[in-house]
Amino acid sequence: MTTLLAVPNVSEGRDQAALDAIGAAFEVGGARVLDVHADSDHHRAVLTLAGAPGRLAPAVLEGAREAVARIDVSTHAGAHPRVGAVDVAPIVHLDRGSRGAACAEALVLGDLLGRELNLPVLLYGALAGGRTRAELRRGGPEGLGDRLRAGELRVDFGPAERHPTAGVALVAARPPLVAFNLELAPPATVTDAERIAARIREGGPDGLTGVRALGLELTDRGVAQVSTNVEDPRATPLAAVVEAVRVHAPVSAAELVGLAPAAAFEEFPDDVPIPGFDPSRHLIERALGDG
Repeated sequence: MTTLLAVPNVSEGRDQAALDAIGAAFEVGGARVLDVHADSDHHRAVLTLAGAPGRLAPAVLEGAREAVARIDVSTHAGAHPRVGAVDVAPIVHLDRGSRGAACAEALVLGDLLGRELNLPVLLYGALAGGRTRAELRRGGPEGLGDRLRAGELRVDFGPAERHPTAGVALVAARPPLVAFNLELAPPATVTDAERIAARIREGGPDGLTGVRALGLELTDRGVAQVSTNVEDPRATPLAAVVEAVRVHAPVSAAELVGLAPAAAFEEFPDDVPIPGFDPSRHLIERALGDG
């Protein structure tokens, strides 16, 4: 049986009761919750769900319903860019054979979010001709709302204007990517993190293929962080990201957000700790019982 993943990112990383309710709603809807990663500095949670085609989109809808009821993105303050309460909700295909099923499931999800929750939904990635999340997040919720009103962008599902408290949802179908963050050793600052992120992201002077990067300040932890999305972890393993950052500043720790394919960790350096990392839970193959 084909298994798909969904990786909804919700704009809540501090209220545990809200996160528990959202996670429970995904499960009641019929998904298997593999992981919940919440961060108070980012004020964001990334949930990894598994389910069968035809069942996963309705399950994501139920968790999204709970998120919309509990999150007001107009008052949100966190380090991570966002445009909505259910900020992104990609459907993930684990092999080429399930790509079509993932694309169909993502389109069903977009339609459900628009019709059932009155959320404007914009597609990104392959379903939108390669349009990126960063492009859509430019200017935050207000900036995106202004572009919708001006006709510069059109929604793919749902109402034409952003929801007053839940903003906009971004939906895609994609292969696995890895959300991977590196904390810089003091006295590195957020300015250093921003400079390094600009160098290592694809298109930068030291650009890594398929790497998106931001420099952030984590005030709760008192550190600067280079936050990355590695879109093709087989082409650019995490060890390469570590080494690219280390050229510019010492790295004190790494963080995996959600799950990753085992191949991403090939030749990962032994001297970079990843607090909380458990291969049995955080490698996709093992979490699904395939390896």
